[in-house]
Amino acid sequence: MEIKILKSSKDEIEIEFDNVTLAEILRVYLNKDSSVILAVWKREHPIENPILLVKTKGKTAKKAVNDAVSLITKELDKLDSDFSKLK
Repeated sequence: MEIKILKSSKDEIEIEFDNVTLAEILRVYLNKDSSVILAVWKREHPIENPILLVKTKGKTAKKAVNDAVSLITKELDKLDSDFSKLK
């Protein structure tokens, strides 16, 4: 998986992913954060990589992305644990 930071400031970050699914999952979780003003992704053409844009207020954009990744990881670990118990 390739992740490329295109632009980064305190309150804004643009990240290019090689995967639309990852950009969409992050967008959903970022929009749950009250300090995130805007979390959207776009791609100019279907063969191009998606670019996620995050704007925040009260928290740095990098912290918001890190928090979203941590929450996703925590939920996936719980899901893995729950499936393991089904065996």
